[in-house]
Amino acid sequence: MTPWQQWVQRPQSLWVRKAFLQVHLWVGVGIGIYVITISISGSALVYRRELTRKFSRKTVVVAESGQRMNAEELTQQALRAYPTYEVDNIREAQTPDGPDKVVLERAHKRIERLFDPYAGLDLGDPHSAVDRILGWLADLHDNLLAKRTGRLVNGIGACLITLLSLTGAILWWPGIKNWRRSTTINWNANFRRLNWDLHNAIGFWCWLFVLVWGISGIYFCFPALTFSPRIHLMGGSFLSLITQLHFGRFNWLTESLWTMVGLVPAVSAITGALMWWNRLPRKKFRRAYPQAEHRAASDNLLIVRD
Repeated sequence: MTPWQQWVQRPQSLWVRKAFLQVHLWVGVGIGIYVITISISGSALVYRRELTRKFSRKTVVVAESGQRMNAEELTQQALRAYPTYEVDNIREAQTPDGPDKVVLERAHKRIERLFDPYAGLDLGDPHSAVDRILGWLADLHDNLLAKRTGRLVNGIGACLITLLSLTGAILWWPGIKNWRRSTTINWNANFRRLNWDLHNAIGFWCWLFVLVWGISGIYFCFPALTFSPRIHLMGGSFLSLITQLHFGRFNWLTESLWTMVGLVPAVSAITGALMWWNRLPRKKFRRAYPQAEHRAASDNLLIVRD
């Protein structure tokens, strides 16, 4: 058969496909934990705007009494309340009855507090608990909690996710006779076959989502190497469009869909890891410890009989 005929009928025998399989396998194993982390955090952040609006702290109003403290006086009040910190900056309120925001730092820790500019009282954190959780998730998703270094690593991870998506599209093709079977899941199959079906079927149906997330992730991490944020497309900025595509922020239906499909990379990473375990380490374990494997099989048989 010609290479094209092999690809159409029996692609598994092509050396090019075998090479792509090794790339897909080891890249997937190498970044599995990263993919799960980005998948879950990204899915949770789809509704960040709505959750922030709903759970944000209500506007704090202070009683106007006397003269407002200047920046130096408010700095002294903040240092008395937090003697182990240093004041980084003070953001004055835009209205007479609004509190001032004081930003304090200590080593690598940074906090924000609201202060009454008349009485010098600490009014608490300007952000709600939900705000802080979402902010932590956003930092995890964007920077892996490691600032610029994390953003660089995240960009490399986005490149590898794009590579996994492209190689996965090639590996998915099972041949002209079996392609329909690779789009469905046989829920009555044994565990190994069910795991295989899950990996292949969700990869087929959600392939475009993963590819878009990979490419948009590259853009967010390396904007200077991709497109200019000043590009305008269809009446809006390219950055706005790519953000909508990344988080599904078109309407409530797309946000719901993106939240569910956002977990697909995590499922793919887990099912892929199980396929890798069945393919290589499990076989080596059997050869190295045949007695342990035999005892495990015997124990399972006894449990079934009982």
